Amino acid sequence: MRFRRNPYVLYVISLPFILAVRYSDGGIFRWAGYNFLFYFVAPLLLARAMGFERNELGVGIGKRTGYMWALVLFILTVPLSLYGTTIPAMKEYYPIFEYSGWGDFVLKELAIGLIMFSHEAFYRGIILFPLARKNEWLGILAQDVPYALVHIGKPGIEVPYSFVAGIIFAKLDLKGESFVPSFLLHWLGSVLFDLLCVLL
Repeated sequence: MRFRRNPYVLYVISLPFILAVRYSDGGIFRWAGYNFLFYFVAPLLLARAMGFERNELGVGIGKRTGYMWALVLFILTVPLSLYGTTIPAMKEYYPIFEYSGWGDFVLKELAIGLIMFSHEAFYRGIILFPLARKNEWLGILAQDVPYALVHIGKPGIEVPYSFVAGIIFAKLDLKGESFVPSFLLHWLGSVLFDLLCVLL
């Protein structure tokens, strides 16, 4: 079958999942569910049905190298996070949820974690890895452009920032052979920034 194990076909038929998430609504927990369904479960099932193995999609633990670089990058982003708290638009926007106490704050950060897990699985896993095996930079840009565009509507600085971050995340995950390092970097960086916005 011509479509079997074709990364270009997988890419094209995965794009509507972005719209499904973009136009989903509800509170943060429902939104996390939509993200998990449309950015992880459905694309993964589709890719597996097309004959791709989990390791070909970046789904797995991967190599230690990816986690080491994720730790280094996390440390390097701390000054950027501190600077971000001085930008009024960023501090007004984050955290993106209201909370009634620290227990509620932690629960909602876990929901954000599920959202970011799903994002990284989709963009830096299911979309990136099959295309990158054909052409690394094609794969990187093919996942990065829609990833940056979904940040439209957030504070303006996030669109170019997310474009640069998407390239860094992709290179990190390709080196580590898994999307998990960029998920941990993305989520822990987000939690840190939310805490800084609250405490500062």
